[in-house]
Amino acid sequence: MDTFAFTADQEHLLVHLLDVVIPPRTDRQLPGAGALGLIDGIARTVQETPLVRPVVEYGLSALAELARKKRPAGFAALSAQEVKDMWEEFVATDQFFLPAFLFLAYSSYYRHPRVIEALGLEVRAPHPKGYAMEESDWTLLDPVRDRAGMARRR
Repeated sequence: MDTFAFTADQEHLLVHLLDVVIPPRTDRQLPGAGALGLIDGIARTVQETPLVRPVVEYGLSALAELARKKRPAGFAALSAQEVKDMWEEFVATDQFFLPAFLFLAYSSYYRHPRVIEALGLEVRAPHPKGYAMEESDWTLLDPVRDRAGMARRR
């Protein structure tokens, strides 16, 4: 698998788009997604998810074209408001990039330690410490256990 990386222009745009999709919230001390340095993690996810890569490449190239129409210098010459306006124009007509981008943005954002902490959760993996769970009523599985021959036994 070849390595995937964003160009400097794409990174600049993505940082602004992340803040458009997930802006900072001072009332809950939540940082904006663009301020968290999520680009490398997003690039890694794109590389590891082959079906997402062409959609991301398509979306970024379409956004690059829109940016060049607004300013010949491209992404880097756009203000934050121009990026927001371009984004709204793009997603009004596009049906492919938005779901992929939201998946990448939300999954990266809500894994970040600052966000987890701001939400009042403990920053740690679920295991080995684990989470307390109520004891289940294991008799609910009796009808399944009573079915003979449905599963292969070794």
